[in-house]
Amino acid sequence: MSSTRPKVLVTRKLPAVVEDRLISTYDVSLNATDKPLTATALHDAMSGFDALVATVSDPLDARVLKADNRRVKIIANVGVGYSNIDTQTASDEGIAISNTPDVLTDATADIALLLILNTTRRAYAAEKKLREGRWQGFSLVDGLGTSLQGKVIGIIGMGRIGRATARRARFGLGMKVVFYNRSPIADLDFEATRLNTIDDVMASADVVSVHVPGNGLSPIVNADHIALLKPTSYLINTARGDSIDQAALITALIDGRLAGAGLDVYLDEPEVPIELRTLQNVSLLPHIGSATEEVRTAMGMLAADNLDAFFSNTPLPNKVA
Repeated sequence: MSSTRPKVLVTRKLPAVVEDRLISTYDVSLNATDKPLTATALHDAMSGFDALVATVSDPLDARVLKADNRRVKIIANVGVGYSNIDTQTASDEGIAISNTPDVLTDATADIALLLILNTTRRAYAAEKKLREGRWQGFSLVDGLGTSLQGKVIGIIGMGRIGRATARRARFGLGMKVVFYNRSPIADLDFEATRLNTIDDVMASADVVSVHVPGNGLSPIVNADHIALLKPTSYLINTARGDSIDQAALITALIDGRLAGAGLDVYLDEPEVPIELRTLQNVSLLPHIGSATEEVRTAMGMLAADNLDAFFSNTPLPNKVA
């Protein structure tokens, strides 16, 4: 690294050990409030810093990235996803982008499994009844959920997290696995059947778990796909809020065209539609897929590794653009 320490803006709070590491190496500006920066603040940062340590809450679109007198040369995104960044513009502008894959795979798959169990066993409605003092004691017929053993889980996107979720469902819950993936998958260590289309998965699965990126022109799991779900099926999303057609999902839930849903991500976070918040057959979590101390620390450290590599003129461990 040069004798002048690069200026780095950290857009959100990170675990203290990560912030301490960054402070020891860079001229760092931290976000003590942990509130998302405005688009104007992000735009201004592009000309005031050499690097950003960003998160999915930072919309880094073309207007931000093309700031006059731009100085930022690398954006180290803390997260496996980087749909918050206009990667084409970043590439055109010569801005390097890195992410933090692998370290959050198991934690996110755990949350997918939690949502599957919460939703199919109607845990939210049961706990709400208890907390509100409406539970009248043990019953053989009230509040019955759905058993998963022998049922079919459909995975949309058999990447790292999709595989980890499928493995948990197969070995932990005794479910059969079908999946859709754009490219062939040859090295699975569990029994699973690859189907040709998302339509095929939707029509055949009892539980569908979504693990595809968002930020496309339209949701990868669209209204037509959702319409193919059986009325006894459940949809789980731990990927991105715009990976699925959220409005179509809400309509299907209200109309009783599927049994329930489990969501950790939403279209316009932190806004969650009132319809979702009032439905009894939906389990909702506030984007906590990677929210363990160990994983968030590992993510921050990996982002720091990418910064160190960039400013040392060595290959980035996790370059995405």
